[in-house]
Amino acid sequence: MTTGTMSAERMNGITEEQVEILEFNFNKGNKYPDSTTLLLIAAEVGLTEEQTQKWFKERLAQWRQSEGLPSECGSVTD
Repeated sequence: MTTGTMSAERMNGITEEQVEILEFNFNKGNKYPDSTTLLLIAAEVGLTEEQTQKWFKERLAQWRQSEGLPSECGSVTD
C-alpha cells in the first residue's frame, strides 16, 4: 500500500486492521462483492455498508489503473 493511500484511509477513519481485512477480501478474488457479501464484510470490519462499498469502489479504481485499464469501466457483461 502506498503512503498516500494510508493517509487517505486514516482520513476516512478506517484503521490499518480494517484495511487488512478489506484487502484480504479484495485480493481473494472478490473485487465486485454483491450486496450480501458487502454487508457481511462491513459487519466483519465494523464499518457501514456505505463505507465498505466506497472503499471497494476506490480500491477497484486503483487496481484497474495499476493494470493499465480505465479506472471507471463497465463489466464485460454490460
